[in-house]
Amino acid sequence: MDQDLVKAFRMQLKPGFEAEYKKRHDEIWPELSQLLIEAGIKEYYIFLDEETLALFAFQKLGSNEQTAGLAGLPIMKKWWDHMADIMEVNADNSPVAVSCPEVFRL
Repeated sequence: MDQDLVKAFRMQLKPGFEAEYKKRHDEIWPELSQLLIEAGIKEYYIFLDEETLALFAFQKLGSNEQTAGLAGLPIMKKWWDHMADIMEVNADNSPVAVSCPEVFRL
């Protein structure tokens, strides 16, 4: 039996933007949601540590996932630009994302 591929990573929210971050994701653009699904993301969760403002993201990926190409797409770059004012980002406005290796699975 194949296990789903998983990817987890940590990002950082800027202080005072907790509600705005949630609002923007509650209103995520339909074309971006569709693009993520088409890239093979079956499930995508983001959790907030309210004490440190660390964002923990978890993605369940299909075996045919093609997420590596998302960074080069205009809609992804537009989303990064939209989010750059409220979270820590790289020079290209992509979120600073630190990979979290899997250490346990039940």
